[in-house]
This record gives sequence, C-alpha cells and structure tokens, in this order.
Amino acid sequence: MSTAAILSLALILDAMFGEPRWLWDHLPHPAAVMGRLVKALDARLNSGSGRRTKGVVAVLVLVAAGLIIGALLSLLGPIVEIIVAAILIAQRSLVEHLMAVVHGLRGGLQGGRDAVAMIVSRDTADMTGPQVARSAIESGAENMSDGVVAPVFWFLVGGLPGLITYKMINTADSMIGYRTARYEDFGWAAARLDDLLNLIPARLTAVLIAASGGVLRDWPAIAADAKQHRSPNAGWPEAAMARALQVALAGPRSYDGEMRDFPWVNESGSKSADAHAIRRCAEMLCKTWSLGLVLTVAIAAFF
Repeated sequence: MSTAAILSLALILDAMFGEPRWLWDHLPHPAAVMGRLVKALDARLNSGSGRRTKGVVAVLVLVAAGLIIGALLSLLGPIVEIIVAAILIAQRSLVEHLMAVVHGLRGGLQGGRDAVAMIVSRDTADMTGPQVARSAIESGAENMSDGVVAPVFWFLVGGLPGLITYKMINTADSMIGYRTARYEDFGWAAARLDDLLNLIPARLTAVLIAASGGVLRDWPAIAADAKQHRSPNAGWPEAAMARALQVALAGPRSYDGEMRDFPWVNESGSKSADAHAIRRCAEMLCKTWSLGLVLTVAIAAFF
C-alpha cells in the first residue's frame, strides 16, 4: 500500500473517531510520552554553561528517537501505520475544541473564557467576547497547520519516521521554544528547527484555506498580512482565515499580565467576532480538511 493511500485512510479514521478518550484514560497518549522525553532532556541538560550546544544535542536526540521509533513501527505493517498516523493527526479534536468555545460563549462570557483558556497561552481572565472569539479562530487556523497539514506533509515526505520526528520537534518547541531566561539558549535549536519544518506546511495551509474560502484572489494581501506576524509561519494560515471569514485577527493581547501591541491581521475586517464566527471557522477547517483529503487521494491514485 502506498504512503498516500495509508495517509488517506488515516485521515478518514481520525475524522470518524477522533481522540479515543477511553483509550487514553488507560494508556499514555503519544504526545504525552513525547512531552516526557522533552522534559527529561530539559532536566538533564538545561543547566550550567553551553546551553545552546546542549539544546542542539537535545534536538538531535529527539530527531533520532523519532526516526527510529517511526521506522520500527513501520515494520509492523500498514494497519499500524494507519492507526498511528490517525492518532497523531488532530483534525477532529481541533474542531471539537473550537466548538467547545462556541458552546461556552453561548452559556456566557466566562464559559467562553474558560473554554478558550484550554487552547491558547495568552491571558484570558479579562477577555471580551470578541477577544475570546478571535483567540479561538487564531488557534484554529494555526493548529490546522501544526496539527493537521504539517503532519500530513511530513508523512507524505517521510512516512511514519517523518511524521513522528515532526511531532517530536513540534512538541519540544511548545515546551522549550521560548525566549525566556531559562530557554533563550536551550530552546533555540528546537524553535529554529520547528520554524524550518513548518515553513512549507504553513504556506500550504494558507493556500488550502484560501481556496476553500474562495479568497485566493486576495493572495497578495494575505501574504502581506502574514509577513507582519511575529511568527514566520503562524501568520500565513491566520491571514488566510481572516480573509475567508472577513474578520480582523491578532492585534493587541496580554501575556503574563503584560499587554503587547501586535499588529492586526486583515485590519479592515470586522473586530466584532463572535460564536458564529468561530463556528464558521470550524466549518472552514472542515472544508480545508476535505480539500486536503481529495488531494491526498489523488496522489494515491496517480502515483
């Protein structure tokens, strides 16, 4: 069975069943296992002098682990590959998290704040309704790239070894890729490699969202907005989603009690996003997933 055929079945399996919570109540989730490895490397290596070099060593360990584990699992056959890929592709759970924010907002502002706090790292206690909605939409767009398109891309490129290695580095970036006193040097390699691995997937996600939303004609404006974003990659899917929904995203927000004046993405769009806008975002992500599935099936059929 070809890599693209295995991937097509994995995408469908994830869409049908999502995260089997009953299973993860009894077994550690693969993402949690990756997190433990990153935490162990952090505890072991992130001290004393030469922290940037030690961070490079940690990344090399993660890459080697991802390649070896992926290669060993691949030897077990296509059924195992399908199941593992489905577990590590997060389309259904992404949509479920967005809909949780929709339901939270409909129950009251505090419900929306509580729900969005589960998927963003910024301060949520004093968010207005539109801020909650924008945060959810931004998270949905960015995680469509990190959690769906990038894993799909790296599976097509390198099978399970490629997918698991990507997830290792993405997990490391989410844990140690920060510009803080502790991680400025140690997390440098993880953050830079994550940027590199997401370079193509982020832009591909933007193309898929723009195509699904009928705004490919706005590509020059999408590219211009993306380049203003503080992240070299996250701005691309956010800019495409902002145009598709005709809303303004990003802008000022608070982290650790400090307000930061980030530029707007699609500044001329509506700044009054609400629960309906989040629902439309979830629908757009489903359309984007469907387009990606069609392309993957086409690759399986022709190659």
